[in-house]
Amino acid sequence: MIDLYYWTTPNGHKITMFLEETGTPYRVVPVNISTGDQFKPEFLAISPNNRIPAIVDTEPGDGGGPVSVFESGAILVYLAEKTGKFLPRDPRGRREVMQWLFWQMGGLGPMAGQNHHFVQYAPERIPYAMDRYVRETSRLYKVMDNRLSDREFLAGDYSIADMASYPWVVPWKRQQQNLDDFPNLRRWFDTIRARPATVRAYEVAKTINVAPTVSEESRKLLFGQSAETLKNKA
Repeated sequence: MIDLYYWTTPNGHKITMFLEETGTPYRVVPVNISTGDQFKPEFLAISPNNRIPAIVDTEPGDGGGPVSVFESGAILVYLAEKTGKFLPRDPRGRREVMQWLFWQMGGLGPMAGQNHHFVQYAPERIPYAMDRYVRETSRLYKVMDNRLSDREFLAGDYSIADMASYPWVVPWKRQQQNLDDFPNLRRWFDTIRARPATVRAYEVAKTINVAPTVSEESRKLLFGQSAETLKNKA
C-alpha cells in the first residue's frame, strides 16, 4: 500500500496519474497547504522540504520497514522501479526518460510556477517578472512542441516523463499560453487528457480540494516562507 501525502497541485497530480495508470493500491492523506498542514511534525518527518507530494510505501520490495520518499520526480522513479512500468530498463530508453523527467523538474515546473506566482498571486504587479516568466513558459512549450514533432510522447513510449510534464500544461490559459500555437504539444496534451487513468486522477482531486480558495492567510503560508518558517515549525 502506498500512503500518498497529497494536495491538488501539478506535482500532486503527477503521482495520482501514475498510481491510477498502474492500479497500485494507495491511500490519500490530504495535506492542505493553504492551512499549514505541510508544517506538521508528522509530515516534516517524511518531507523535510515541507512540500507535497510525499509517499510512504508500507510494503517495500526489500521486505523491510516502511520507506518514505519526497520530491515528485524521485517518487515517480521509485514507483516506476517498484512496479516495473513507465521507465525502460534498457540504458538507452532509461536515459531518454530520465533526461526529460529532469527537464521538467528543473525547467517546466519551476518556470511555470514562477509564471503562476507573478501573473496570478503576487501582491505587486511587476511587468518585468510577468513578461520574463510568460516568455520562458512559451519557450519551454516550444521545446516540447519540437520534441513531439516526430514521436507520440516525450521519450517515445508513454512514461513518467509525460506524467511529470502534463499537469504543468493543464493550466496553460493561466500561464498566458495558447495551445493552438503548439500543434504537436496540443495533440500530446489531448491524448494524455483522454487516458482513463488521467481522468480518474483528476476526479480524485475533486474529492480532496472541494472549495479551493487563496486567502490572505494562505498567501502568507504559501509565499512568505523563509528559514525562520522552518525554525519556528521544527
